[in-house]
Amino acid sequence: MKLEKRDLTYRPRRLRKSDNLRRLVREANVHLDDLIAPVFVVEGKNIKNEVPSMPGIYQWSIDRVIEEIDQLLDSGISRIILFGIPDVKDDKGSSSYSELGIIQKTVEKLKAEYLDLLIITDICFCEYTDHGHCGVIHEADVHNDSTLELLGKQAVSHAKAGAHIVAPSGMMDGMVGEIRKSLDGAGFEDIPIMSYAVKYASAFYGPFRNAVNSELQSGDRKSYQMDPGNIREAINEVERDIFEGTDIVMVKPALSYLDVVSEIKKISNIPLACYNVSGEYAMVKAASEKGWLDHDEIMMEMLLSMKRAGADIIVTYFAIEAAQLIKKGNGTN
Repeated sequence: MKLEKRDLTYRPRRLRKSDNLRRLVREANVHLDDLIAPVFVVEGKNIKNEVPSMPGIYQWSIDRVIEEIDQLLDSGISRIILFGIPDVKDDKGSSSYSELGIIQKTVEKLKAEYLDLLIITDICFCEYTDHGHCGVIHEADVHNDSTLELLGKQAVSHAKAGAHIVAPSGMMDGMVGEIRKSLDGAGFEDIPIMSYAVKYASAFYGPFRNAVNSELQSGDRKSYQMDPGNIREAINEVERDIFEGTDIVMVKPALSYLDVVSEIKKISNIPLACYNVSGEYAMVKAASEKGWLDHDEIMMEMLLSMKRAGADIIVTYFAIEAAQLIKKGNGTN
């Protein structure tokens, strides 16, 4: 609509006069059903260790993880993604696909305890290898094809334990196809894959490394995680994963890659997730502790920006806090 210089008949502020009006015409909203909460489990008993760089986030032993699940369910969050921290690591991350592995035992327990909990499991090796990389090392680099077979084994072991969705995050070429083939071959055709299709080599993962004890012993992950300067490559990664059979695609991190989320939304016709990662969480916590910003306002604004960019699903460490605000009517639901 072309406006004359003095034409004041159109006043957008009319629809901003009250909270009720603003909510009526809001284009994007954050809902409880958008949120997935990460949960960290460790070997041992009676353990609740706060992650130093992530206030309010804990490592839980299997016997106590129900405390976290109960709090999530009470808040209205019924979907989790599990990360395991084993007590023994080796060069191939063999505990990741053991029937007695930390994730496998946790999934079995949670499946028995909770009928309405959706359990997603992270499929990777960085938590399980003694070198901290996301696969088998060959000639000082992660060997792609040797890692694929083990990813398939890991996914099948999680499905046997009762996982509802598997989420490969290692950025190996062909990982979705290999996992789909392995799941189907083992009789798990109905288990969906949520692929970390676009995972950048980001400095925002630092606190997560503390949470899962996966610091690198040498090198970096830039030979398999994506270069932060690339977006066409992200589109290619998503298209390949969809071709290989993924059911959901993910962009990680979220906040500094909202343009990527937006572009993927344009070219994908399957659900799109983003991961509101540990560094994004830690920055808000640190700044709010110093009184530099309003924690709840910033938290909800960040989550809303992810929905506005096009994310259908948000994996976030803020899940409980955001859910509590949404249920009180102070969020964007």
